[in-house]
Amino acid sequence: MFFGRRNRRQKKSTMVLSAALATVVGLAPMAPAYADKGGVHDTATPIQHVIIIVGENRTFDNVFGGYQPKKGQSVMNLLSEGVINADGTAGPNFGNAQQQQANDTGTYSINPTKTGPYLTLPQPDTTYAFGQTPNIPDPRFPANLPNGPFQISKYTAYQGAFTGDPVHRFFQMWQDYDEGKLDLFTWVGETIGTGSNGNPVPFNTHQGGVSMGFFNMSQGDAPVFKFIADNYAMSDNYHQAIMGGTGANFIFLGTADEAFYGDGNGNPLTPPVNQIENPDPVASTNNWYTQDGYSGGSYVNCADSGQHGVAPIKSYLSTLGVRPNCDSGHYYLVNNYGPAYQANGQPVDTTLHPFTLPPQTLPNLAQALSGVGVSWRYYEGGYNGGNATSAWCSICNPFQFIGPVVNNPNLHKNFADVSDFYQDLAKGNLPAVSWIRPYENYAGHPADSTLDWYENFIAAIANAVINNRELFESTAILVTTDEGGGYYDSGYIQPVDFFGDGTRIPLMIISPYVKAGNIDHTYYDHGSIIKFIEENWGIGTLSGRSRDNLPNPIASPSNAYMPANGPAIGDLMNMFDFKHKRNVKDAPLIIAGGI
Repeated sequence: MFFGRRNRRQKKSTMVLSAALATVVGLAPMAPAYADKGGVHDTATPIQHVIIIVGENRTFDNVFGGYQPKKGQSVMNLLSEGVINADGTAGPNFGNAQQQQANDTGTYSINPTKTGPYLTLPQPDTTYAFGQTPNIPDPRFPANLPNGPFQISKYTAYQGAFTGDPVHRFFQMWQDYDEGKLDLFTWVGETIGTGSNGNPVPFNTHQGGVSMGFFNMSQGDAPVFKFIADNYAMSDNYHQAIMGGTGANFIFLGTADEAFYGDGNGNPLTPPVNQIENPDPVASTNNWYTQDGYSGGSYVNCADSGQHGVAPIKSYLSTLGVRPNCDSGHYYLVNNYGPAYQANGQPVDTTLHPFTLPPQTLPNLAQALSGVGVSWRYYEGGYNGGNATSAWCSICNPFQFIGPVVNNPNLHKNFADVSDFYQDLAKGNLPAVSWIRPYENYAGHPADSTLDWYENFIAAIANAVINNRELFESTAILVTTDEGGGYYDSGYIQPVDFFGDGTRIPLMIISPYVKAGNIDHTYYDHGSIIKFIEENWGIGTLSGRSRDNLPNPIASPSNAYMPANGPAIGDLMNMFDFKHKRNVKDAPLIIAGGI
């Protein structure tokens, strides 16, 4: 069965949720004697095992906006910038995050004419939040929130509170960014939301001010994330690689590149006209895109400046001296389409699912690692041996899109479920590189999951590894999200090409080779994980155009967060302290709130 997760508006039963959590918690193994040492290659660092946990749709400020670092460390967040006070109320610089209204008619603009700030935020909407009446102003929030970030947990419980889902699509995020001003999140949600789907008549976008919500660690929110940050290491300058949503960012996590419409053999083709983006506003509307949405546009030929929406972005990049990295005749997928293969590897019936990305042949880490004998496995909740359940996300495995991986039994056998991770751990057979994508309801995605359920998932995985002291001696657990989900973030964004970067997102590293409480300001995005793997196992870059070719950043003397030699992204090496290894007997287990 094919589970095309292009439209998130699906309700899950609490029975499914409870069963998934029982699986996560119940299979944590005792520590075995550890066998696999990462394949036939020595590593450039003491790290022989990398475990990458990828949740969904949270910006750095959404999670860490109220975080107070340990003594001697600094962080850039809502609290440190004075946007909020420690109690979540408006700080002295609250106006820096004020959201503007704008006017955009005729031709798409990433810097439309401002018409003045919102007096108050529109009331956040429920969208399709589990347990709430769908698509109504959320009665848990007041209708007159001040114009700026608001603490979600002042109005709902932190644990188990399902709230609305902000818009997080490609052209919308370029407008959110507003050439660095970060002041159009609310206006974009209100004017176009998740897309027009080719509908020429504007309708209620059901967003309101939901994108401005954050959780507050200074008030007890996100205790697992706070514990990891205090006791291990994190970045406050790590970014989603692609403007837009889950699909494109997951593909990037395995390829450092963009997928495109083609013949399945790597040759570009022109997609059906109804699948090509057109963000130019419909006549007599304000920012109501002509063609955009899950059934109305997701491909862009960005090499052609005459294509709708392309020229404004390329013009802005030219002022920065940034190369778009758009190959001629390629229609790139910038939003969510399902892969051409079902979980079991069989082709998807495109007559039933026409909004499906054709098979890809992009150079990728799965083939690169296997090609030099380095073991890997992709663990995804709900995979269920290829008989996927509703907990499986079809667009959340980059290698599910790659024909040469899916069609090669020796590679496809490396697709597995989260339960298989625990079994491999118990047997001492964990591969050198492991990706873990949670069960759908434990991924932290707004509306059908919660942040604290993702925290509990992380804690269960991390504690199982930490408890295996021999394994943990040579392991780095990386914890992040695929993208920011459309939530507001106050951090610097570096344009590196036509496709991104996007907002900051969390990245934490749990390892004996990090300094407790360290906060790294080096500029990173998803390509940084790929760069670290490549350098650690000596496999080289993936292709001539993949973003792992970008240099490591040199921090600007005036701004540690901004590369002086951009476009540039780091390789994560600055997050480690390989000269001072922590005694693994002293490495603390993760305190799991709610389990």
